[in-house]
Amino acid sequence: MALFSRTKKTEETQSQETAVATVGRKPQATDRNLESIIVAPRITEKSVKMGDSNVYTFVVAERATKFLVRDAIKALYGVTPVKVNIVRKRPALRLAGSKNRMVKVSGMKKAYVYLKKGDTINLV
Repeated sequence: MALFSRTKKTEETQSQETAVATVGRKPQATDRNLESIIVAPRITEKSVKMGDSNVYTFVVAERATKFLVRDAIKALYGVTPVKVNIVRKRPALRLAGSKNRMVKVSGMKKAYVYLKKGDTINLV
């Protein structure tokens, strides 16, 4: 029975397999659009105060991860973060106005980027 026999591949079939492998390649790490990860710097009283201790706050895209934020900060600002924390604020309904109407507050995702001493980001 030849069910489990191993046949040797010829050079033709091997070259065809490598040609197919190069056409359908996976996207590389450099194929990402890092500019779309950072939406905007978040400038509030708290974030300005945290900026004195080398912690900067950014509004980031919903699909952003810590690693994508780290790479985007490296590419856009030229500094390497020590640590990145991500917080997601979910959308909610709040009471607002004198008649206590329900208002929808939009959600967002923000990233706290920690830098080492001596590194700064000029946001203004």
